[in-house]
Amino acid sequence: MTPGSEAELAEAIAGASGPLCIQGGGSRGLAVEGELLSTRALSGVELYEPGALTLVVKAGTPVAEVEALLAAENQRLAFEPMDHRGLLGTEGEPTIGGVIAAGISGPRRIQAGAARDHLLGVRFVDGSGQVVKNGGRVMKNVTGYDLVKLLCGAHGTLGVLTEVSLKVLPRAEAEATVAVAGLDLPQAVRAMSAALSSPYDVTGAAYDAEAGQVCIRVEGFAGSAAYRSGKLAELLLPFGRAEVQPQARDLWQGLRDVSAFHGRAGDVWRISVKPSDAVTLAPQLQADALQFDWGGGLIWALVPAGTELRSRITVPGHATLVRADAETRARLGVFQPQPAPLAAISEGLRRQFDPRGILNPGLMG
Repeated sequence: MTPGSEAELAEAIAGASGPLCIQGGGSRGLAVEGELLSTRALSGVELYEPGALTLVVKAGTPVAEVEALLAAENQRLAFEPMDHRGLLGTEGEPTIGGVIAAGISGPRRIQAGAARDHLLGVRFVDGSGQVVKNGGRVMKNVTGYDLVKLLCGAHGTLGVLTEVSLKVLPRAEAEATVAVAGLDLPQAVRAMSAALSSPYDVTGAAYDAEAGQVCIRVEGFAGSAAYRSGKLAELLLPFGRAEVQPQARDLWQGLRDVSAFHGRAGDVWRISVKPSDAVTLAPQLQADALQFDWGGGLIWALVPAGTELRSRITVPGHATLVRADAETRARLGVFQPQPAPLAAISEGLRRQFDPRGILNPGLMG
């Protein structure tokens, strides 16, 4: 089913006799059993006010279309959403609704915040076929933030998004990347921590374990970016000689999309931990390859197919199985099992929003 309007979507959900597999552009590969219900026909910009830094767009609108619209006004989605297609080997077109439903944020999250921090309002259809509106269309009229943020990262299990209102931000005039090579993980975490603790407004802090290279990004006015990158190079001298690259957008796009794992055999896990715990955890993972973002707080791990990675994690954290075959996903589960009290709250929310249990059933545990 590919409804062309919110009313048609509501009618389809209300009349559903069994489970529904909710999908945007199909680029993230999180299919579940049930009749396919796609939002890709719900496309188009409802409202864009560059002066107010606000955008209202239908959920099925391609991310590329949104980014092109913003770029024409020298603006951007500051949370830098990842494109999963290369990592997962999928096709389709990422949609803005899919990005919000999955709560996708890239390297700039450490400075600009996560996707949910830029979400002002939503319209969605719940599991009973009722249309629900929450939040506002511009920043000054936003209300009900908790429900708005609840839909972000729910993967369609609480409702099917039809419209999202977003705060957008100006695009930086310039950027610079400070790279230090030849570091092991403990050195890399200390270097990233030093950069993030500095007053130089870092917008990216990542470590490529295979290359042994730390990358620190700053953005802003050209003079400011040049000054801050120079100061960061001085700050990082105890870790080695730093190379300053005035433009490295391809580098950061590769880090964002985990390009180092594209086309390589094995399962891919995404692990969130306290940055200082990355040093302890990394050897325990016994991974074929590792990449670190968010100062060490986000770990991408490539492991042999079928590996049960969660049993190797001895520090507080959250492990999501991003890429694996259907058997491994069914056996291990995609998402980190929740503690009993949190699981009870989550189940209660799902019963309220989807009493029949038809929206992406079983996806979140």
